[in-house]
Amino acid sequence: MSGRVPGLPLRTLLAAVLAASLGGCNALDRISKIGETPPLTDIVNPQTQPGYRPVSLPMPPPLISERQPNSLWRNGSRGFFKDLRATRVGDLVTVVINFNQSGTLQDSTTRTRANTETNNVASLLGFQNTINRLAKVTSAQTPNVLDLTSNLSNVGTGQIARQEQINLRLAALVEQMLPNGNMVVFGHQEVRLNVEVRELQIAGVVRPEDIAPDNTINYDQIAEARISYGGRGQITDVQQPRYGSQLMDVIMPF
Repeated sequence: MSGRVPGLPLRTLLAAVLAASLGGCNALDRISKIGETPPLTDIVNPQTQPGYRPVSLPMPPPLISERQPNSLWRNGSRGFFKDLRATRVGDLVTVVINFNQSGTLQDSTTRTRANTETNNVASLLGFQNTINRLAKVTSAQTPNVLDLTSNLSNVGTGQIARQEQINLRLAALVEQMLPNGNMVVFGHQEVRLNVEVRELQIAGVVRPEDIAPDNTINYDQIAEARISYGGRGQITDVQQPRYGSQLMDVIMPF
């Protein structure tokens, strides 16, 4: 005789047991460290860690540097006066995002309609006496042949108050040089706070002339700008409606 619970597959039971054991180990480990200061992470070589993968990004073509006697210029230098602004593929440029917008929309609609219609045919085409006899009522109690009354009242009120403010700085990478000298940039940043990951992403086309001497550029100077700021984690999951609620919002006609 099997010890399995009726109606539960073996995989489900094994998954439940594994989850319970992992949760218990985590709880025991936390209990054993009560009162202790959190340990600092050791400094290690990241290339020796499991799962390490080298980063591959767009880079400019290599230039062979040749030393020339009695010359102040060296081939491959960024600039004679050390202009460190982004000018080629692989360079970095800092994007300053100062986004502050607000809007208010209010709408109110009221609709009322009342309709009353009464119709009575004299003597009911000669059948009034027969109807009265069958209904056992007098002529004064004979109901109207047609008596309709309808009332309709709709009241709608809507209000939207929106305010968005983002003040961030993000380093973007020059990924492509266009034939006219403009640069395609892309930047992505992730910050994890406890169990929530905040993501910031920006992409677009910039002119080298718009880059400030400190190698920064405002977001409103980026053409075809694509700015995304959001997150994922427990807080985001709680703020979003459940899948069933989202499905009902799509298919319900009322």
